[in-house]
Amino acid sequence: MRSMWKGSVSFGLVTIPIHLYAATENKNVSLRQVHESDGGRIQYKRFCSIEGVEVPYAEIAKGYELDDGEMVVITDADLEGLPLASSNVIDVLEFVPLEAIDPLHYDRHYYLEPQKAALKPYVLLRDALQKSQQVAIAKVALRQRETLALLRVHADVLVMTTMLWPDEVRSPDFGFLREDAPQVRSQELAMAGSLIDSLTEPVFDPDKYTDSYREALEALIQAKVEGQDTTKPQKKAAKSDVVDLMAALEASVSEAKKARKPAARKTPAKKPAAEKSTTGRSRRSPKSA
Repeated sequence: MRSMWKGSVSFGLVTIPIHLYAATENKNVSLRQVHESDGGRIQYKRFCSIEGVEVPYAEIAKGYELDDGEMVVITDADLEGLPLASSNVIDVLEFVPLEAIDPLHYDRHYYLEPQKAALKPYVLLRDALQKSQQVAIAKVALRQRETLALLRVHADVLVMTTMLWPDEVRSPDFGFLREDAPQVRSQELAMAGSLIDSLTEPVFDPDKYTDSYREALEALIQAKVEGQDTTKPQKKAAKSDVVDLMAALEASVSEAKKARKPAARKTPAKKPAAEKSTTGRSRRSPKSA
């Protein structure tokens, strides 16, 4: 794994330098958009809707659109002036039981690895969390965005889970919640409980579940590869000065030839000295007969 962030955990007066690693990865098969007939990749360009021209990345800023369509342009300089917690510190704020947090608030998960000189304070925080059976609530800034996070222990490693802010979790607002709930009979509830009991396992074993769709898609791709059912997109020929020059010269020669044809002089046919007969003798004019 490659470290994506380097900082420290601030735990009271204790500072624990750490490396941050993404704890999860997307295993979906990556498919590109291509032209069906020849396999050419579909490309998208950044165009300005007003000028109608392609815009280089260096000239692209962020914008916030108002309700009336007006745009507030925000530059990197504007963002640098905003108050933001240190982007290199995971600041522990409090400790709470894990069951007190609804998983709906969870976002992304990261492993924390101690730097060389920070193994002892790292182990101290890890063991203290395990003994207390609590998790730490912290604040951290990642990618220019401040977020809540919790620290817990998994497989003897500290794990940080970023969390959504309270106003980012939607409240369910459905009509049936405001209606009288249908009456459920005790027999129906008992039958549902029996079904739950029959499917209950003592522990959750994720290894017994697989992504059947991904496996089928990978098998489909492999079958096409083995059957040589593949397409090699042709590379677009790059224009060169030599090709353009030759084309220009050929066009010039062609135009020159066309221009010469009307102006060309016709060479008069030579008169024969004397027309010969079929016998080889010269024919005489009527006067000499």
